[in-house]
Amino acid sequence: MFIRGTEIKPEPHVTPIGMGKSTRGVELASVDDFDKRQLASWMKQAATMPFVGAKKR
Repeated sequence: MFIRGTEIKPEPHVTPIGMGKSTRGVELASVDDFDKRQLASWMKQAATMPFVGAKKR
């Protein structure tokens, strides 16, 4: 799940119920289901956002 997931590209496809309008995530049935490069890209983008590991601007 990514807080402010609507701001990362491409936007993760799952909107978790009860987690807010801008939260997005992925659902995996198996570890083999995810794209490692895509996940790394999302994590790098999320880390640059305020309140998710970066300093406020």
